[in-house]
Amino acid sequence: MSNMLKEKIMDLMERSDFMTLSTSVAGNSSAANVYFANDDLDMYFFTFNPSRKAVQIAFNPKVQCVVRPDGEDGIKELQIDGFAKKITDQAEKDKAREAVLKITTAFSEYMHDDFLIANDVVGYYKIKPTVIKYVDFFAETQFEWMEIAENRPSILSEFLGGLGRTIKRWMTIVRAPFLTATIAPILLGSAIAYKQFGTFDWSIFWLVLLGAIFAQCGTNTINDYFDHKSRTDELNKLASPFNGGSRAIQSGLITPANMLLVSVFFFGSTIGIGLGLNNLLFGDYLAMSVLMYLGLIGVFLGVMYTGFLRLAYNGIGDLAVFIGFGPLMVYGAAYMQNQSVDPLTTLLFSIPVGIFISLVLFINCFQDYNSDKAANKNSWVVRLAGPGDKANYRAPFKVWKNLMMLSFTIILGASIYTGNLFTLIALLPLLIFNFASKKGSNWLDKWEKEDANLQQLPYELLIVNVSTIGIHFLTGILLTLGILISTWI
Repeated sequence: MSNMLKEKIMDLMERSDFMTLSTSVAGNSSAANVYFANDDLDMYFFTFNPSRKAVQIAFNPKVQCVVRPDGEDGIKELQIDGFAKKITDQAEKDKAREAVLKITTAFSEYMHDDFLIANDVVGYYKIKPTVIKYVDFFAETQFEWMEIAENRPSILSEFLGGLGRTIKRWMTIVRAPFLTATIAPILLGSAIAYKQFGTFDWSIFWLVLLGAIFAQCGTNTINDYFDHKSRTDELNKLASPFNGGSRAIQSGLITPANMLLVSVFFFGSTIGIGLGLNNLLFGDYLAMSVLMYLGLIGVFLGVMYTGFLRLAYNGIGDLAVFIGFGPLMVYGAAYMQNQSVDPLTTLLFSIPVGIFISLVLFINCFQDYNSDKAANKNSWVVRLAGPGDKANYRAPFKVWKNLMMLSFTIILGASIYTGNLFTLIALLPLLIFNFASKKGSNWLDKWEKEDANLQQLPYELLIVNVSTIGIHFLTGILLTLGILISTWI
């Protein structure tokens, strides 16, 4: 490395306050101007972790940036290739914060906000350059390059890192953590069938589970596509891991067109598995069997949730989710095992599972209230919370509590009706409900105060969002376990 070249590079860096930063994932590029502070040749910058550039860095750390001092005539700048990473070490975070604050105090309020820090909304990033191109069109030598080989990762680590990030990206696109919405009812329906007939076909189970998972992935992705088209997700400024969709389009992880193609692939795969099962069980791919009808209803509800009929925009989405992820999936999983099912038992145990998953979406709509209202997405939360500038969440929260209690009451009644007291273990999530109910009530009291922080408070409700997801999945698992125990004993 030329000392003279390094001096010229350092001079430009130290005379510059901000850089143009470019990130990219799967051909989706983003560029933004950010303030930075240099530490020798490395660069620190501050940003919000949900921002497009920060999300793209998480999935592809390769970045490019341009550094050019203000007031420089002609083209005299640094063009930099490098790798960016989020800083996790607290000592280095402190170092980065102090370095950036020497450049600008514009973000000081956010840097010191305890709530934003605790919820990982703000972060510091470090760029380690691999190639620095020094450009000076006034000089005899207009282009000079500095390579920093030690900042390049090994081929193996880059491959493994890339593979891991690709898997993570697709898990984000399909909303993999929410696939519990499918797993729970399929397990429950399969257990009901095993209890009734004493036999179990694992190949049927895995095909049914895979088909159902593909159907949910198709529903999730087409939902994101149509919410993008309606601008609902773009309008949502309170998105979190539990609401506002996957944010994959908004974060530049996938294009809208590719999101639609992914949805078509998943629905197509679901149909393919369904036709294969139809042929296996009924001897004809196109036999108008119970499976065929269930499959058609499921795909119809998945596509129409936000597309075409826009069920979610007309207040019918909650009912569609209840049917699709409750009675439909539980009954389908049970029926596929022996082409027969105890209809009343299946219905009784499927209703609470369906209600719970509907309540997951229902409570998530609290944070989506403003964006849904702006996009004319008339969810029941929007309808119940009123038309004012400030949502009145007391009515929808009462609905959430009452439906929770109704579901647990149905579990109690179903256990007594079937004579299976082992399924009463599914009442254990009442403890989670009690906790979430108290947290939600305290949250409402804060929300209704005149000086309530309307931007920050919605995030404090996330504990109730998480609890609702836990109640749904845990209840489904415990019902399954209770039925299996009664079969084995």
